[in-house]
Amino acid sequence: MSETVPGALSISNEVIADLAGYAALESYGVVGMAAPTLTDGIAKLLPAARLRRGIIVESTDEGVRIDLYVIIENGTNLSTVSHNLADGVRFVLTDLAQVDIASIEVHVQGIRGRA
Repeated sequence: MSETVPGALSISNEVIADLAGYAALESYGVVGMAAPTLTDGIAKLLPAARLRRGIIVESTDEGVRIDLYVIIENGTNLSTVSHNLADGVRFVLTDLAQVDIASIEVHVQGIRGRA
């Protein structure tokens, strides 16, 4: 049985980024997260311990704006994987953290084979 407790709950942008990162890695066709900036035009796959670097979370009046920088698996449909990724992240954040989402943008930084 749940009970409503008065007060306010705030979730840091870092926690939102962690939740979004783990949801992204669970999405079919996503090889991993990439850094938002390309060095020498090459996307670098981030290790699981540094997922936050591939996600930018910004709070707005309408909710949270999320930019995901990902590397997609070779041979998959980029549009379908991107839509499924955004839907998965939206579901996790609205269901688990009850965060209002203003927008989710997926930036494909590269294409690779599964590691």
